[in-house]
Amino acid sequence: MKVYTRTGDDGTTGRFLGGRVSKADPLVEASGDVDEAISVLAVVRASCTDAELARVVFERQRELFVVGADLAANPAHRDRLVEEVSEVTVAMIGRLEELIDRLVAERPLRPVFIVPGSDPTSAGLDLARTVVRRAERHAVGAAQSGEEVSEVALRYLNRLSDLLFVLARHAGDGDEPASHD
Repeated sequence: MKVYTRTGDDGTTGRFLGGRVSKADPLVEASGDVDEAISVLAVVRASCTDAELARVVFERQRELFVVGADLAANPAHRDRLVEEVSEVTVAMIGRLEELIDRLVAERPLRPVFIVPGSDPTSAGLDLARTVVRRAERHAVGAAQSGEEVSEVALRYLNRLSDLLFVLARHAGDGDEPASHD
């Protein structure tokens, strides 16, 4: 199997379930951001010494593949998407919210802005959070410019960035400095 197809040499890329669009399309940008977030989370997971945190990160990586498929899907064929395989569901958001609520109950957040970087894991989670926020901004921009974007996928990205913030605070173990004295 060849890695290259040459079909993208003209500046287009294939949509999931058919069709081609410009590589500069806002949803392609959002999909690229999702791919980047998966990779950043891979670095986090590879450096993580906490088995439970590594499991949570791995689950989010898998869910981001669902988000990527949902964003890249040809709008004419959304009826062919499979829940939690290629289509983001409300249940996926619910699981994020349950995890956020549990983690915040275990360790309440400090009411200050935090300077990230107390350790490699928390720094990587904060980096992943910013990449997910960028994916959300690109997806919102695509929706506002008339592209068909799943509202559930948008909500998932928003909630995932919240979870990544909370996970970063847990990984930082409370030793992170505030943004001011």
